[in-house]
Formats: sequence, structure tokens, C-alpha cells
Amino acid sequence: MGKYINYGIIGCGMMGQEHLRNIALLDDTTVLGIVEPDLGMQAEASKLAPDAKFHDSIKSLLADERLDCLVIVSPNFCHADQLLEIAHRRALPILVEKPLFTDMSDIIRLQDFEKNYPAPVWVAMEYRYMPAVTALIENAPQDTGGIDMLTIREHRFAFLPKIGDWNRFNVKTGGTLVEKCCHFFDLMRLILQSDPVRVMASAGQGHNHTDEKYDGQTPDIWDHGYVIIDFASGSRAMLELCMFAEGSRYQEEISAVGVAGKIECQVPGPTRFWAADLGTPPIAKLTVSPRNPPGPRSIDIPVDPELLEAGDHNGSTFYQHQKFADVVRGHGDVEVSIHDGMMAVVMGMAAQHAATTHETVLINDILDGKITTLTR
Repeated sequence: MGKYINYGIIGCGMMGQEHLRNIALLDDTTVLGIVEPDLGMQAEASKLAPDAKFHDSIKSLLADERLDCLVIVSPNFCHADQLLEIAHRRALPILVEKPLFTDMSDIIRLQDFEKNYPAPVWVAMEYRYMPAVTALIENAPQDTGGIDMLTIREHRFAFLPKIGDWNRFNVKTGGTLVEKCCHFFDLMRLILQSDPVRVMASAGQGHNHTDEKYDGQTPDIWDHGYVIIDFASGSRAMLELCMFAEGSRYQEEISAVGVAGKIECQVPGPTRFWAADLGTPPIAKLTVSPRNPPGPRSIDIPVDPELLEAGDHNGSTFYQHQKFADVVRGHGDVEVSIHDGMMAVVMGMAAQHAATTHETVLINDILDGKITTLTR
């Protein structure tokens, strides 16, 4: 038992509802207020948070003095402006969904925000908290003897429908390598404990959404690609993304290799997308493959079915919320900082730029403002 936490939620689309379901699983919490302009999403959110009051603005939401914290789950292109509006009105602990921003001009604004905002801010990077991924992170240094090569592969379904179809266009998402892949770039920095130096990429739009039209425009969002990144430590990392591979048994696969051996994990996609005629949904796995003595050892990493039912991220949203609630109660530390969230986006922007220009992009050229317009 701890301090009772009153939440305010900004955005209650598909991911916002996942946050509501997971907050409901926490002890001593309630959602008091929600900002969500779409009436259909309001109706769905009301089923999950029946006592919440709907507000027509962030100003109105923040006027409720009972609020203890905020969760921002609005479309990508709204996050930076909403953080700055909150800072102007009232400082509360914030859990803000990725990506932190979508435009290079936001970098300086958010650096100033980070310096001056007096309350904790946690950037939502759920993939860190998938139990199999957490196990890999904890065991990789010992089992690899130090990571030289890190590979992350996501083979999954296409982008799902969103209100206003905002996720069909680069301008509102930041591009696929920002919107989708900032999760993986965050994992790379975390696992390697190093910062990126240079980025190479090849990516594009192969099959998805090409037959769709919105206000006369065809979606330009990418659906597959490769990204290679050199890190300051000397380690190398690669991302492989395919968003027309929903027939796969596992959605995410991560492998880390060093002089002592290899450790890898495999994580299934959302349980709700597993066809009933295929039998029991797959369970996440962790495998360690030492060089001496050789031979892989695998274990299952099961997740509570209630947590799988509450969201699409292998239970990680719940574990993230547990830790954020500890921060709100004053006895936990932010694990994903504004700087972490910014670096994940910068890496995605570098990858988008590299894939478009067919050039290697230096991370410092973005951080130093030498690349000021993102080529998508």
C-alpha cells in the first residue's frame, strides 16, 4: 500500500486505452480526468475509467488540483507542444509516450524543457520492460563477455488504423524509423551502455498502405528497412524491420554476441493477433549460447495472462507503470529520461535521413544543428 495516485490522461486512442487497462491493475490508483476529443474514443475510455471526467483542454484538466501525475498518449506530433504547455501551467510528474518529438526544431526546445522542468518526466519505452528483454539486458554482459554485435529484428503487422489516420504520413509520425523504431534505438543505447556515432540505412515503402487515400493523398510511411549503427564503445548494432511479416511466430528477436558467447531472446506479438486455429500462443524465450563449452540453453519467459490481456506489449506496460508509480510516490527513480527519449528520436531521424540520401549520417551533425531539415 502507498500514496493514492490520481492520474490525468491526455489521449485515449488504442495506446491510451492500453495505459488505462494497466493503471487499473495497479493498487491505489484512479484516473480522474481525460483529454480526448474523439467521441468514439471517449466512449471506449469511459468503459475502462468510468469515474473519469472528460476535459476539452489541458488547461481544464490541470485545473483539477487533485491530480498527482499525467500520462501523455496523444499522436506523436503533439507531444512536444503538450509538454511545453504543461510546463507553462503546472509541474506534475509525467509519463510521455514515444516518440518524444517529430521535428528537428523541437530538439532545442526540449533541451530547455529538460533543464527547467522541476518534476520527474519518464519517456515511455515499453520494450525495455518485456520480461524476456529485461532478462537479456541483465545477463548480456556476463554471457557475452562484452557485446561486440547487437542485432534487433522486428517482423510484425502493418500500422493499425488511427483516428484521423495520422500514422499514415511521415510528417505527423516523424517517419517509421522514428515512430516505430525509437524503441529499438533506445534498447541499443541501454544494452550497449554507449552512445551512437554514425548511422547507415536502407529503407522504404514496399507494400503497405499504397492502395489507401486520405484527402487525396497516398500514405508515404515506410514498412521495411535495415539500419546499421556504430557506437562510441566500438560495438556495432543492426536493426531489421519488416511490417508485412505478421505470419511470424515471434515478433521481436534480439541477439547480443561477444567473445564469450551469445545471448538472445524471442518475444511473440500481441496475443489477440494469434489465430485460434494455431493453438496456444507462443511464449517468450531466452537462449544463452556459450562458446566454451558450446551448446545453447533455452528457458521460457512466461507472462501473466492478465497482463497479456491488458495490452499488446508482452506485459511491459504494466511493469513500466509500476515503476512510474514508485516515482510519483517519491521512492523510485526515472529510468528513461528526457535525454534518453531525445537520443532515440535523433537516432531514428539519422536513419530516416541516411536511407533517403544514401549517405552515412553522423549523430553529432544532428545534435549540433548541421542537419536542420529531416529528409524523409
